[in-house]
Amino acid sequence: MPLLPRLLLAAACLLASTLRAATSPLPRSTPEAEGVSSAALQALVTELGQKIDAVHGLVILRHGKVIAEGAWAPYSLQQPHVLFSLSKSFTSTAIGIAASEGLLGIDDPVVKFFPEDVPANASQHLKALRIRDLLKMSTGQLPADIDAYNYFAPESPAARFFAMPVAHKPGTFFYYNTAASYMLSAIIQKVSGQTTRDYLMPRLFEPLGIEDPLWEKSPQGISLGGFGLYLRTEEIARFGQLYLQRGEWQGRRLLPAAYVDEATTRQASNGSDPSSDWDQGYGYQFWRCTPGFYRADGAFGQFCIVMPQYDTVVAINSGTGDMGGLMKILWAKLLPELRPAALPEDAAAQAALKAKLASLSLPVVKGDPMNATATRVSGKRYEVPANAMRVEAIEVRFEPGQATITLHYPGGGVQPSCFSTGTWNNDTELRGLTGPIPMSGTGAWTSANTYTTRAAFRNQHTILTTTLTFEGDTLTVDQVPNVTFGKPEHFVLKGKEALSPSASPAAPGTR
Repeated sequence: MPLLPRLLLAAACLLASTLRAATSPLPRSTPEAEGVSSAALQALVTELGQKIDAVHGLVILRHGKVIAEGAWAPYSLQQPHVLFSLSKSFTSTAIGIAASEGLLGIDDPVVKFFPEDVPANASQHLKALRIRDLLKMSTGQLPADIDAYNYFAPESPAARFFAMPVAHKPGTFFYYNTAASYMLSAIIQKVSGQTTRDYLMPRLFEPLGIEDPLWEKSPQGISLGGFGLYLRTEEIARFGQLYLQRGEWQGRRLLPAAYVDEATTRQASNGSDPSSDWDQGYGYQFWRCTPGFYRADGAFGQFCIVMPQYDTVVAINSGTGDMGGLMKILWAKLLPELRPAALPEDAAAQAALKAKLASLSLPVVKGDPMNATATRVSGKRYEVPANAMRVEAIEVRFEPGQATITLHYPGGGVQPSCFSTGTWNNDTELRGLTGPIPMSGTGAWTSANTYTTRAAFRNQHTILTTTLTFEGDTLTVDQVPNVTFGKPEHFVLKGKEALSPSASPAAPGTR
C-alpha cells in the first residue's frame, strides 16, 4: 500500500480508537438532585404499566444524567430493540454530517446522484426534487405509489423511486415517505462508498458508545434508512442527548449545530389539529410535539423525545398500538414534575422508585401449572395440513409448570419453544432473517382443555398470544399478535394426533 493511504488509514484508526476511549457511561443521579420527584417518577412508571400494553424499556435523562431506567421483564435494557422509523433520524444525521464534510448539499437535486437511473422523459418536478425534499418528506409523489414501494426488489432502488410520478411540486406536499428515507441512505452510500451504518460508525456510533449496531440492508447492500436499525434504550437516549446538546458530545463536535436546529424545527406542515402530536410540523426526519419540543419515533412506541426547554431526554421502546396515549401520559405526568432547581433528597421515595424499576414485568399467563389433559396429551404429535407457516406437525410436552411446544417444518427442521407458569422463561432462541431472535415464554392451563401461552420476542415489538385447545384427538392452535401493521388477525391451525408419536422434542434452544 502506498505511504499516503497507509498514513490516512492509520490516522483513521487512531481517531476511532481515541473516540472509543473518550466515551464514558452516562452519569447517574438521583431524581431530586436534578429537580424531579422520585414519587412522581414512580407514579409515571406505574401509569405506563397500567395503561399502555406494552412498554418494554424506559430511560429518562435530566441535565445529561440518568434519573430513571428500567425494563419490563422479559425485556432488558441490555438487549438491542428494533427501532422501526426511529431509524430515519439516524439517516438524517448522516446527511447532516455528510453535508458538513462537503460530500453533498441538502439543496442538491436527487437525480444528480443517480444519473444512470433517471428516466429519459424525466419530468421537471422530478428534476427539481432535492435532498431537502426527501428530508422533510415532501417529494410530491402520490401516496398510493409511495405505499407500494418495495424495498427488497432486485431492481435498482433509485430507478424504482424515479419511476413514481411526481404529481406535486417538490416541497409543497407532505406525505410520510419511508422510500424517501431509503433514498437518503442510498445517497450516503453513493457519496461515501459505505453503507449508512458503516459511514456513521466512526462519526456517530462509536463516539456515543454504540459498538456494533445492526442495520438491516436491502438486496443491493444499502442500509434501509427508514427502518431496520436495532439499538438499546440507553443508546437511543445518548442520541437524544447529542441532539439536546446541539451536536456536541463530550467536548467533540459530531454534528453541526445549525443542522440540528434545522432538522428539529418545522420544515413542513403536516396537519392542523392543535391536540395531535402528528400535526405539529415535520423537520428533517423528526416530528414536532404538542408541548413545543421534538422527537424521533418508530412504530409501536419507539421514542427518542428531546425537550430542550426542560433539559430532558426520554427514550422508550415498546410494543403498543397506542403511541398517542403513551405520549399524553408523559405530557401529563412528567412535564409538570420537571422543576428548575434541585429538590430536597427523599431517600424513602428513591428506594421505592428503585425497587419499582427493578421489579417491572409484563403480565404472565395465569392458570394451572398442570392438569389431567396435560398428562393425557404430553409427548403427542399432531400433524397439520398445508398452511402459510409451513408447519407440518406440532409436538407438545407438559411437566408441572413447564411446557415445550415444538414446531416441525419440511426437511426435518424443528423449532422448540419453552413456556413457564407464573414467570417468563428465557430459554428459547428463534431463527430470524438477520440472526437469532431471543424469545421468552409464559404459559398456563386456563381451562380444563386449553393451554394459553404468551411469547415475547425480546428484540422486537411482538408478543404472540396462543391458545392450544385439545379435544379428543384434535389440537386447535389459535394465535394472535398484540400489534401489527394493520388489524391483528388470528392465525389458526388444526392438527390430528399422529398414530405413532415420534421421539421426544429437541431440547430447548436447539435447531
